Amino acid sequence: MTAYILRRILYAVPILLGINILTFALFFVVNTPDDMARMHLGMKRVSPELIVSWKEERGYNKPLFYNERSVGLEQLTDTIFFQKSMRLFSGHFGRSDAGRDIGSDIKQRMWPSLAIAIPVLLVGLLVNVTFALLISFFRGTYLDLGAVILCVILMSISGLFYIMFGQFMIGKLFKLVPISGYEGGWDAMRFLVLPVIIGVVSGIGGSTRWYRTLFLEEINKDYVRTARAKGVSEIRVLFRHVLRNALIPILTGVVAVLPLLFMGSLITESFFGIPGLGSYTIDAISSQDFAIVRAMVFLGSVLYIFGLLLTDISYTIADPRIRLS
Repeated sequence: MTAYILRRILYAVPILLGINILTFALFFVVNTPDDMARMHLGMKRVSPELIVSWKEERGYNKPLFYNERSVGLEQLTDTIFFQKSMRLFSGHFGRSDAGRDIGSDIKQRMWPSLAIAIPVLLVGLLVNVTFALLISFFRGTYLDLGAVILCVILMSISGLFYIMFGQFMIGKLFKLVPISGYEGGWDAMRFLVLPVIIGVVSGIGGSTRWYRTLFLEEINKDYVRTARAKGVSEIRVLFRHVLRNALIPILTGVVAVLPLLFMGSLITESFFGIPGLGSYTIDAISSQDFAIVRAMVFLGSVLYIFGLLLTDISYTIADPRIRLS
């Protein structure tokens, strides 16, 4: 397994390098450093001196990929690409175009994002798997048909509707929790309840239908018929055999999204005023702070590749017959 993990890590290097080059090219082809300076200075008539000063302060006064004025290795290292993008590989996120330390911002904002994402994942997984097992137990009945129709209706509703409806009913009408905002410490709990509830409810439709499909596929296999023929109860068949053998596709979906939980939810955090990484990225896009957006794209790519590796490893835990080679 160690050789497999090392090989996957080595494969990740050219992938991340390609993502880095593509992201860098997209940003700097669309917006040159001169354009970025004009946007951030926010003035209709910006003097060339101000543009040069802004670029020098932020290191955008160098060539993009190749510096002809330098000698030796500095021809490649004394460039915007190396200074702004290649340093991301060493965990150095640098400073935003507004002068903030991006690494420090990420460390501070990751906790509110995780405080929402982890409960949504765990509670949602428990609710969706239990609901899917229940309707699989009553498969072929009107209860199964009604549950499937309910899931389709829930899937068809926009996520924005869940947020606005929850804020109106729970926050404004019944005044059970604040509509939006965030405070540190234990006070954060009352601000997180509503986003977590909405996150769980909005995911019930799609996830339950997917889990139901997995369980129904397992229910029709020979080993389940054999278990029933031996007199094993239906409840025991579902929880002991069907759920266990459906774990691999469930793990594929769950483990792959684990690293992405760190990145936060763009829409939820923005609507509820949660100072997490999702709202951090949205604010950076709104203010056209490309240094933050580049850092978040790179971080998301690293976490996604790490999640896929975790998925492969989790297969060997769920099914000892699987060998990584």
